[in-house]
Amino acid sequence: MKQIITEHRGRIKAIIKKLTGTYNEDIEQEVYIKTWQNLDKYQEQGKFSQWIGMITANLCRDYFRSRAWHEQNLSISDENISETTAVSAAQEEITDAKTRQKIILKAVDSLPKHLREVIYLFEFEEKTYEDIAKKTKVPIGTVKSRLFNARKILSEKLQFLKGE
Repeated sequence: MKQIITEHRGRIKAIIKKLTGTYNEDIEQEVYIKTWQNLDKYQEQGKFSQWIGMITANLCRDYFRSRAWHEQNLSISDENISETTAVSAAQEEITDAKTRQKIILKAVDSLPKHLREVIYLFEFEEKTYEDIAKKTKVPIGTVKSRLFNARKILSEKLQFLKGE
């Protein structure tokens, strides 16, 4: 397990930061726990780094869905109304960024599997067209077409974010 942590720590941290807007040590620890718990279920159909990347992305999505996140970011009690109104602009921007990322992740999740896969590999895993073509076993032209179509759909779904 120590070797897995050493080899994949940078990638895990990068994915967490990209998806949540900030580094979150709790999510990173949860990734290692889930990886350890499911190591026997890993099938060598793809790269291990992609498998652990998917675990990380799923845990980031779970973080946004969790009750703790909602209570922390969305609930206002009588005790903290004055604190909430005094939130600095920087904190509001961070909350807005997290909300935007949650909306974007939800939109990506709603894409058809073949489009979601290429968007994930290109945007989150930062793979090249060639790497994606090899992974998905389709021609590079198909990869480019799928990326175009996925971006077009996401642009339409997320049009309301452009006006903010």
